[in-house]
Amino acid sequence: MDLTKGQRDVLEAAGHLLVTGGPGSGKTTVSIIKAAQVTETDIRPGQKILFLSFARATISRVVEAIEYERNIPIAAKRLIEVDTYHAFFWRVLKAHGYLVGLPRRLGILTPPNEAIALSEIRSRFSGRNLSEEQKTEKKVAEAQERTRLAHDKGLICFDLFATYVGDILRGSERVCRLLSTMYPVIILDEFQDTNGPQWDVVRTLGKFSRLIALADPEQRIYDWIGADPARLDHFRDAFNPVEVDLSTDNHRSAGTDIAVFGNDILTGRFRQKEYKGIEFDTFASYPDAAMTKLVTTTYASRQRLVAQNTNNWSLAILVPTKKMTRLVSDALRSPPAGMAEVSHTAAIEMGAAILGAEIIALLIQPPNDGRHFTQFIELLCNYFQGKDGNEPTQGSLTEATRIRAAYEELLALQAKGKSIRKNSLLVNLLAVYDQVRALVLIGDPDQDWRAVRQVLENGACRRLKGVAEEVKNLRVLDRGTQLRQYLSQDWRDHKYRNALAITRQAFIEEHFSTGTKPETGVVVMNMHKAKGKQFDEVIIFEGWPRRVKGKIVANPDRIVRFNAKEQIDDQARQNFRVSVTRGKRQTTILTPEDDICALLLPEE
Repeated sequence: MDLTKGQRDVLEAAGHLLVTGGPGSGKTTVSIIKAAQVTETDIRPGQKILFLSFARATISRVVEAIEYERNIPIAAKRLIEVDTYHAFFWRVLKAHGYLVGLPRRLGILTPPNEAIALSEIRSRFSGRNLSEEQKTEKKVAEAQERTRLAHDKGLICFDLFATYVGDILRGSERVCRLLSTMYPVIILDEFQDTNGPQWDVVRTLGKFSRLIALADPEQRIYDWIGADPARLDHFRDAFNPVEVDLSTDNHRSAGTDIAVFGNDILTGRFRQKEYKGIEFDTFASYPDAAMTKLVTTTYASRQRLVAQNTNNWSLAILVPTKKMTRLVSDALRSPPAGMAEVSHTAAIEMGAAILGAEIIALLIQPPNDGRHFTQFIELLCNYFQGKDGNEPTQGSLTEATRIRAAYEELLALQAKGKSIRKNSLLVNLLAVYDQVRALVLIGDPDQDWRAVRQVLENGACRRLKGVAEEVKNLRVLDRGTQLRQYLSQDWRDHKYRNALAITRQAFIEEHFSTGTKPETGVVVMNMHKAKGKQFDEVIIFEGWPRRVKGKIVANPDRIVRFNAKEQIDDQARQNFRVSVTRGKRQTTILTPEDDICALLLPEE
């Protein structure tokens, strides 16, 4: 590639290094070339360069870029280790967690299971009108329970990884030196988004390792989980790094004004009447009209990419909220006015889908231990306790309580030789369970999984219908996936006897996987999930106001809260900019015609 002056400066720099620049400025690419350069001069036998990033999508792109970079020798490629911050922290924690009082045997408390574990606490503090005192009390109670689970059961939630690793490194210089000996150079991608505990780990490792921090000061969209606006100053104060600014470079969307428009979003001052590569359109503010506009815009974008003979083309539809991700996905599956379905994948919140998958995994498992139905009830209760993540609804928690009470009543009746009550909520649930048990499985995990899911979907139990609907969104059994391979082997060996354990382990491995390929085709996701990714084209689609007698009575699912000018803040601007700049060729923005996105209106 032709290097810019800034990229050449990166290659010439020694010592700690801070590289700043906007989306597509070439920070990641030049860091890979820098890493290859360092392997030739500063790496001894047994050592590697460590490249860390937050998003698995970024990791995939980096791995792919290293693989296809012809100017990097194969020997050098093998010396660059690419991983997520979480995965690196977990490796340190498993090896040295005992130094800070954790059990020798550790396991991961996944987000769905963390939600289950904290559901009772969260149910005590439900509602939107908590006082500051109640919010503090809730936060303390949750922290205490996480710590108890870590020390008593060895179950560590993701949010505590960095905290414990920081404790290990501060408490043992020997371990810190050991890691720095293994990784004398560490590249820190998306450094602006590190929270306090993560920065603590970085600062400690920087005593003995050379650090190369890659950052976009205007792409800090994770303030809500601890990213600090002053983080780059912290790095400067701690390490006095060489600084290289790549902010004027643009490799991702070269030949367009996408990056220029993204920068103008930050100021609210639009310097051009038109921006090459940026398209705007509007839609009428009611569901069918909005979704019709989205579907036809998607058709046009898809046709454009196919006509350009783009290999493995990608089109992202980015929306402001999780709820809207589902609405859009449903609309693409069944578009209004009889339009053709749009084949796509949807990046939904996975908590409910994972808990639902555990239920299906148990249902394909043979009932060999006499506890099969009991386990089924436990998993269904877990599903309702954990399906809503950090904000469990009272309705879901009540469902779990009612199911558990109905099962205890059934056990009491059976102990007396009596039958289940005719109006028990378990009647329909048992009927569907028996239908699943009557299925003849064939040993093809995908077909067996679908068969069970369809029984739940078509059965008489509305609770299990909801489970089936959630699991529809999973693609873990596509050809070539590890879960499919493991389940196939388990069928051959044990007729799915270990299906639940295999499924649980597969989701943990999926979280740490670096082999995920970048998305292709049409992808729907919320705007936060697009961070670290890039697509040939992007469509940004937001919600619309609801009016009664011409007056707005609700305005959900907007890029700016309520689409109110007074609600515009740095987070909204940065989030919008990140989304706009994911596009390499074109970004199309769809907004209601009677209530244009507040961020598109010029500053008064």
